[in-house]
Amino acid sequence: MPDYGHSLEFGVFLPPAADQFGATLRLAQTADVLGLELVSIQDHPYNATFLDTWTSLSVIAAATTNVRVFPNVANLPLRPPAMLARAAASLDVITGGRVELGLGAGAFWDAIAAMDGPHRTPAESVEALEEAIAVIRTLWTPGHGIRLQGKHYSLNGARPGPFPAHDVGIWVGAYKPRMLRLVGRLGDGWLPSSPYAPPEQLAGMNAIIDRAAAEAGRSPRDIRRLYNIDDAFTAEQLAGLALNEGISGFILMVNSDDDVRRFAEEVAPAVREIVEEERKGPKAPAVDRLGVIPTPDDGTRLSAERPWDESKRPTGPAPEADAVYTASGRALGRQLIDVHDHLRQELNKVRSLVKQVADGTLAVGDARSEINTMTMRQNNWTMGAYCESYCRLVTIHHTHEDRSLYPQLRRGDERLGPVLDRLTEEHHVIHDVLERVDAALVATVGDPKRIVDLQDAVDVLTDTLLSHLSYEERELVEPMARIPYHY
Repeated sequence: MPDYGHSLEFGVFLPPAADQFGATLRLAQTADVLGLELVSIQDHPYNATFLDTWTSLSVIAAATTNVRVFPNVANLPLRPPAMLARAAASLDVITGGRVELGLGAGAFWDAIAAMDGPHRTPAESVEALEEAIAVIRTLWTPGHGIRLQGKHYSLNGARPGPFPAHDVGIWVGAYKPRMLRLVGRLGDGWLPSSPYAPPEQLAGMNAIIDRAAAEAGRSPRDIRRLYNIDDAFTAEQLAGLALNEGISGFILMVNSDDDVRRFAEEVAPAVREIVEEERKGPKAPAVDRLGVIPTPDDGTRLSAERPWDESKRPTGPAPEADAVYTASGRALGRQLIDVHDHLRQELNKVRSLVKQVADGTLAVGDARSEINTMTMRQNNWTMGAYCESYCRLVTIHHTHEDRSLYPQLRRGDERLGPVLDRLTEEHHVIHDVLERVDAALVATVGDPKRIVDLQDAVDVLTDTLLSHLSYEERELVEPMARIPYHY
């Protein structure tokens, strides 16, 4: 995942308890004096022990000078978007441009319903959030009476205004794929929390956002990535998240002045220094020009077995500044990633089946009902048929690459030779791993106690295949975009 080059910002996530507001206000003022950029408060209007978030933010904004304030994140089901737009714009005008808008689709639906709010399904939550963003942005845009008709929110001749003093960012709290794709299409920022999106999951989530952005004709750099964290993170870890995962805003959950002071005086300067030095090094190819994002390898490994040495993988030539990327070439890179994503999804299904059999919740011969819902189907509805089908799919994909794609890339740029040779070698290794999975499967059908061997084999397959797919995308998406390919 690239470093998008955004300036780094640091802030605090303050406690909202009604009986602690004096301390909360002091923490906000400390953050302001010490040079932090952001102050936020969570928004759970159904919690009777919490003060109202917008009221609290208004008082904090009045008592500070420099920090920008925002809800982390505003509870959309209990805050109609037209009123959110008015409230955020009003406070932004009053503060001279010191307001952002964290926005969430909602959770804790029973509590929301208890306050006469809606009880939405996941699909309805995505729909409502998309409509809400349209309402908010429309009311922030000069014009005449506005009419927007939505399933959840509408405007029927409302006049826009007041208009924010600056371009208020809409930062969306999101975790599931549909919500992440919405962030990519519409959001100004992504605002997850580390307890719900730990660092090892950020790469996959970011990839979903970036692909959705590219498909919507946006640059992934249009979306700022912020991260709510606790004090367990070191400066080195945060710098790594900035450089490798594109995170440029870090919001610390604080409870004391010491927390704020250490974060502002020690952690933030150290992170800035590390990132600044690293940014002086060579840059990765521009995502804007390629239009697709290679899927990163998050480093997770399930098995201690290592069929190859990843440190000896060669790399291709650095992208040239004047390289010409064609629309068909960029589409080919997108197609490669799509095929790989299908392989990843099917691998997850294979793993799920094996786990169910190992847990005793599914018999080998009873897997038909599960497999029947999958994309890939066979006449013989057994776990064995499905695993064998998946193995064949991987083999066919690699055979096509070895016989067609790789030779053309080699002719187009001979400097890719070492990379293509290594990829072909890895295809042979993966073939052997697939044979091992097949053998373990046969043994398990004959003796269910051999399921442990099958699990081990599938773990090795997972490690090798996911690592290989990420390596291939990293090295080939860029040259595929500039080297003509003939089917």
